Amino acid sequence: MTDERDLPTADSVTPSPTGLRALSHPLRLRLLGLLRLEGPATASELAARTGTSSGATSYHLRQLAVHGFVEDAGDDVDARTRRWRASHRSTSTGSPRDADELAAVDAFAQAVAVVHAEQMQRAVEEFSLLPQAWRSASTLSDYVRRLRPETAQRLVERLEAVLEEVQDEDHPEARPVVVRLHANPWPGSVTGT
Repeated sequence: MTDERDLPTADSVTPSPTGLRALSHPLRLRLLGLLRLEGPATASELAARTGTSSGATSYHLRQLAVHGFVEDAGDDVDARTRRWRASHRSTSTGSPRDADELAAVDAFAQAVAVVHAEQMQRAVEEFSLLPQAWRSASTLSDYVRRLRPETAQRLVERLEAVLEEVQDEDHPEARPVVVRLHANPWPGSVTGT
Protein backbone atom coordinates (compact mmCIF):
# COMPACT_ATOMS: atom_id res chain seq x y z
CA MET A 1 0.00 0.00 0.00
CA THR A 2 1.30 3.47 -0.85
CA ASP A 3 2.14 5.62 2.15
CA GLU A 4 0.41 9.05 2.10
CA ARG A 5 3.87 10.66 2.39
CA ASP A 6 4.81 9.09 -0.96
CA LEU A 7 2.04 10.83 -2.89
CA PRO A 8 2.55 14.08 -4.81
CA THR A 9 1.94 17.16 -2.71
CA ALA A 10 0.79 19.58 -5.42
CA ASP A 11 -2.63 18.96 -6.94
CA SER A 12 -2.18 20.02 -10.54
CA VAL A 13 0.22 21.60 -12.98
CA THR A 14 -0.50 23.44 -16.22
CA PRO A 15 2.79 23.21 -18.11
CA SER A 16 4.12 25.54 -20.77
CA PRO A 17 4.02 24.37 -24.39
CA THR A 18 7.63 23.19 -23.97
CA GLY A 19 6.66 21.17 -20.91
CA LEU A 20 3.66 19.66 -22.68
CA ARG A 21 5.86 18.64 -25.62
CA ALA A 22 8.28 16.98 -23.18
CA LEU A 23 5.38 15.05 -21.67
CA SER A 24 4.01 14.09 -25.11
CA HIS A 25 5.70 10.69 -25.16
CA PRO A 26 3.71 7.57 -24.24
CA LEU A 27 6.49 6.09 -22.07
CA ARG A 28 6.87 9.34 -20.14
CA LEU A 29 3.13 9.42 -19.53
CA ARG A 30 3.18 5.79 -18.35
CA LEU A 31 6.11 6.50 -16.00
CA LEU A 32 4.45 9.58 -14.57
CA GLY A 33 1.18 7.69 -14.15
CA LEU A 34 2.89 4.86 -12.26
CA LEU A 35 4.65 7.31 -9.94
CA ARG A 36 1.35 9.10 -9.28
CA LEU A 37 -0.49 5.86 -8.59
CA GLU A 38 2.10 3.68 -6.86
CA GLY A 39 4.46 6.21 -5.30
CA PRO A 40 8.25 6.52 -5.53
CA ALA A 41 10.25 4.04 -7.58
CA THR A 42 13.66 3.63 -9.17
CA ALA A 43 14.29 3.59 -12.92
CA SER A 44 14.93 -0.16 -12.69
CA GLU A 45 11.63 -0.79 -10.91
CA LEU A 46 9.75 1.28 -13.46
CA ALA A 47 11.58 -0.43 -16.33
CA ALA A 48 10.37 -3.79 -15.06
CA ARG A 49 6.78 -2.48 -14.82
CA THR A 50 6.81 -0.97 -18.34
CA GLY A 51 8.87 -3.61 -20.14
CA THR A 52 11.58 -1.14 -21.15
CA SER A 53 15.28 -0.94 -20.40
CA SER A 54 16.41 0.83 -17.25
CA GLY A 55 18.62 3.08 -19.43
CA ALA A 56 15.64 4.29 -21.47
CA THR A 57 13.53 4.64 -18.35
CA SER A 58 16.26 6.62 -16.61
CA TYR A 59 16.59 8.95 -19.62
CA HIS A 60 12.86 9.64 -19.73
CA LEU A 61 12.70 10.21 -15.96
CA ARG A 62 15.48 12.79 -16.25
CA GLN A 63 13.54 14.54 -19.03
CA LEU A 64 10.44 14.59 -16.85
CA ALA A 65 12.53 16.05 -14.01
CA VAL A 66 13.92 18.83 -16.23
CA HIS A 67 10.34 19.99 -16.79
CA GLY A 68 9.22 19.59 -13.17
CA PHE A 69 6.92 16.57 -13.56
CA VAL A 70 9.01 14.31 -11.30
CA GLU A 71 11.56 14.89 -8.56
CA ASP A 72 14.00 13.01 -6.40
CA ALA A 73 12.02 11.27 -3.66
CA GLY A 74 14.78 12.11 -1.17
CA ASP A 75 14.92 8.61 0.26
CA ASP A 76 17.60 7.02 -1.91
CA VAL A 77 18.96 3.74 -0.60
CA ASP A 78 22.46 4.53 -1.85
CA ALA A 79 24.21 7.05 -4.09
CA ARG A 80 23.65 4.93 -7.23
CA THR A 81 19.94 4.25 -6.73
CA ARG A 82 17.73 7.28 -7.18
CA ARG A 83 14.06 7.00 -6.31
CA TRP A 84 11.71 9.29 -8.21
CA ARG A 85 8.31 10.64 -7.23
CA ALA A 86 5.64 12.58 -9.11
CA SER A 87 5.57 16.31 -8.41
CA HIS A 88 1.83 16.75 -9.10
CA ARG A 89 -1.34 14.66 -8.89
CA SER A 90 -2.58 15.72 -12.34
CA THR A 91 -1.71 17.67 -15.47
CA SER A 92 -4.00 20.23 -17.08
CA THR A 93 -3.57 21.80 -20.50
CA GLY A 94 -5.55 24.97 -20.00
CA SER A 95 -7.00 26.72 -23.04
CA PRO A 96 -4.53 27.18 -25.92
CA ARG A 97 -4.15 30.85 -26.85
CA ASP A 98 -2.04 30.57 -30.00
CA ALA A 99 -0.84 28.10 -32.64
CA ASP A 100 2.22 27.06 -30.59
CA GLU A 101 0.11 26.21 -27.53
CA LEU A 102 -2.48 24.43 -29.69
CA ALA A 103 0.24 22.29 -31.32
CA ALA A 104 1.63 21.36 -27.89
CA VAL A 105 -1.85 20.46 -26.58
CA ASP A 106 -2.49 18.38 -29.72
CA ALA A 107 0.78 16.46 -29.30
CA PHE A 108 0.00 15.84 -25.62
CA ALA A 109 -3.54 14.68 -26.45
CA GLN A 110 -2.18 12.22 -29.03
CA ALA A 111 0.14 10.67 -26.42
CA VAL A 112 -2.68 10.54 -23.85
CA ALA A 113 -4.92 8.77 -26.40
CA VAL A 114 -2.23 6.12 -26.99
CA VAL A 115 -1.77 5.48 -23.27
CA HIS A 116 -5.53 5.41 -22.59
CA ALA A 117 -6.07 2.93 -25.44
CA GLU A 118 -3.31 0.67 -24.08
CA GLN A 119 -4.74 0.79 -20.55
CA MET A 120 -8.27 0.13 -21.79
CA GLN A 121 -7.05 -2.86 -23.81
CA ARG A 122 -5.34 -4.30 -20.72
CA ALA A 123 -8.50 -3.78 -18.65
CA VAL A 124 -10.61 -5.60 -21.25
CA GLU A 125 -8.10 -8.45 -21.42
CA GLU A 126 -8.23 -9.04 -17.66
CA PHE A 127 -11.97 -8.45 -17.25
CA SER A 128 -12.79 -12.18 -17.17
CA LEU A 129 -10.23 -12.67 -14.37
CA LEU A 130 -11.90 -10.15 -12.06
CA PRO A 131 -14.11 -11.22 -9.16
CA GLN A 132 -17.81 -10.70 -9.86
CA ALA A 133 -18.00 -7.62 -7.60
CA TRP A 134 -15.37 -5.83 -9.70
CA ARG A 135 -16.93 -6.98 -13.00
CA SER A 136 -20.26 -5.53 -11.80
CA ALA A 137 -18.55 -2.25 -10.84
CA SER A 138 -16.95 -1.90 -14.30
CA THR A 139 -18.39 -0.53 -17.51
CA LEU A 140 -17.51 0.17 -21.12
CA SER A 141 -20.23 2.62 -22.01
CA ASP A 142 -20.69 5.59 -24.21
CA TYR A 143 -23.50 8.11 -24.25
CA VAL A 144 -24.11 10.25 -27.31
CA ARG A 145 -26.19 13.41 -26.99
CA ARG A 146 -26.78 16.28 -29.41
CA LEU A 147 -25.55 19.39 -27.56
CA ARG A 148 -24.38 22.93 -28.16
CA PRO A 149 -20.81 23.77 -27.03
CA GLU A 150 -22.07 25.66 -23.95
CA THR A 151 -24.20 22.73 -22.83
CA ALA A 152 -21.35 20.28 -23.44
CA GLN A 153 -19.03 22.45 -21.34
CA ARG A 154 -21.55 22.55 -18.46
CA LEU A 155 -21.93 18.77 -18.67
CA VAL A 156 -18.17 18.20 -18.48
CA GLU A 157 -17.88 20.60 -15.54
CA ARG A 158 -20.69 18.80 -13.66
CA LEU A 159 -19.15 15.37 -14.28
CA GLU A 160 -15.73 16.61 -13.16
CA ALA A 161 -17.28 18.06 -9.99
CA VAL A 162 -18.89 14.71 -9.17
CA LEU A 163 -15.57 12.92 -9.68
CA GLU A 164 -13.72 15.43 -7.50
CA GLU A 165 -16.19 14.78 -4.64
CA VAL A 166 -15.23 11.10 -4.46
CA GLN A 167 -12.45 10.54 -1.92
CA ASP A 168 -9.97 7.67 -1.64
CA GLU A 169 -11.16 4.92 0.69
CA ASP A 170 -8.88 3.58 3.39
CA HIS A 171 -10.10 -0.02 3.25
CA PRO A 172 -8.27 -3.30 2.51
CA GLU A 173 -10.57 -4.00 -0.46
CA ALA A 174 -10.06 -0.55 -2.00
CA ARG A 175 -8.17 -0.50 -5.31
CA PRO A 176 -7.35 2.26 -7.77
CA VAL A 177 -10.37 2.75 -10.05
CA VAL A 178 -9.95 4.64 -13.31
CA VAL A 179 -12.79 6.80 -14.57
CA ARG A 180 -11.99 8.27 -17.94
CA LEU A 181 -13.99 11.25 -19.07
CA HIS A 182 -13.68 11.79 -22.79
CA ALA A 183 -16.03 14.44 -24.10
CA ASN A 184 -15.77 15.70 -27.64
CA PRO A 185 -17.88 16.24 -30.73
CA TRP A 186 -18.39 13.06 -32.72
CA PRO A 187 -15.35 12.94 -35.06
CA GLY A 188 -16.18 14.69 -38.32
CA SER A 189 -19.48 16.15 -37.16
CA VAL A 190 -18.05 19.67 -36.73
CA THR A 191 -15.10 19.70 -39.12
CA GLY A 192 -16.73 17.67 -41.90
CA THR A 193 -13.62 15.51 -42.24
